[in-house]
Parts: sequence; C-alpha cells; structure tokens
Amino acid sequence: MKRLLFSTLLLITASAYAQSERYEKAMMQNISKLDSANAKGADAFTPLADNFTRIGDAEKTQWLPYYYASYASVMSALMMEDKSKVDIIADKADALLKKAETLAGKENSETCVIRSMIASAHMMVDPQSRYMQYGAVSASNLEKAKAMDPTNPRPVYLEGQSKFYTPEQFGGGKTAAKEMFKKALSMFSTFKPATNLSPKWGEASTKYFLTQAN
Repeated sequence: MKRLLFSTLLLITASAYAQSERYEKAMMQNISKLDSANAKGADAFTPLADNFTRIGDAEKTQWLPYYYASYASVMSALMMEDKSKVDIIADKADALLKKAETLAGKENSETCVIRSMIASAHMMVDPQSRYMQYGAVSASNLEKAKAMDPTNPRPVYLEGQSKFYTPEQFGGGKTAAKEMFKKALSMFSTFKPATNLSPKWGEASTKYFLTQAN
C-alpha cells in the first residue's frame, strides 16, 4: 500500500512538473516575439494576443498570460491605422486585463501600466475631444504604477513618451522627454523582474525614443 501511494505521488509530481515546464516554455516562446512585433506593426500583435489568451484559458490560475494578452492587444490598438477599430481592440485589452487582475488578486504596478496604455489608445482615436476623459485616466495610472513599484521603469518610459508627443507649451517636448527616457534607461539597467516570465519590455523602445529626443 505504501509503495502504491509513493508511486502515485511520484506520478502526480512528475505530471505537475511537466505541465509547469510546458507552460513556461510556451510563455517564453511568445514573450520573445514581443519586441520584434514592434517593428512589424499592429497585425503582428494580434496572433500573440491570441496565443497568450489560449495559454491563460488552459492554465486557468495564472495571471501573466492574460496580462501579456492585454499588452499585445493594446499595442495593436495603439499602432492601428484604422481608428474605427481601436476602441474595440482597446476594450478587448481591458477585458483581458480584468482577468489578469482577478487572478493576481488585485491590481499591481504592471497592470496599472497597461491600464494607462488602454486609456491612451481610446484617447488617440480623437485626442481633441477625448483628452479630458482619457488623459487623466492614463496619467493617474502611471502615477499609481510608480507608487506601487518605484523601481519599475515602464511607467517612467511611458511618461517620457507622453511628453515626447506633447507640445512644449503644454509641458512636453523633446527636452522634457529626454530626461524621462534617460531616467527610465537607468532604471532598466538595475530592474530585476520577479520571475523569468515577469514583464521586461520597454528598454528597446526607450533607447529608440532617447535617440529621437537627441
């Protein structure tokens, strides 16, 4: 009886380990494609969002697949040239982010970053008429992200990006943005993700925008 119980426990442990290994491999394969998707445009993010969603649906208890699915969706929305499609994609990103937050137990610095990006996507459909509604939501979530994790470089990078596209008379411009990008780049050099699967994105884009600001 003891031998049978021991064998059963070994099988359960081996099965759980194999499932964990498959999950990590699938996540790493898709995470590795996120940076290259930036150069390919909105359509490159759609299959990645679908892949991460399938991983999340299969795992059921992991929040990071839905986080990355939301990130890929909002990146697609931000890069979408057809503005009539942006709200639908941004709403999909929001629904995925809510799933991530539910599984994580609460919002965190990284999910607040994505929530800021979702608000920015909605705003960019018609900046003039939507700034009052979505601009404050985007900015407040970046501030919340910084407060929740002062070591996180992503909200600082996005703040720099916002200043980069804001006219100087409204507190933006390349000079103001440059300082934010320099700060974000310094933070990326010391930032330590919690796990191999935790968010790392943003450094390459920070370097690109810093070059543009120069």
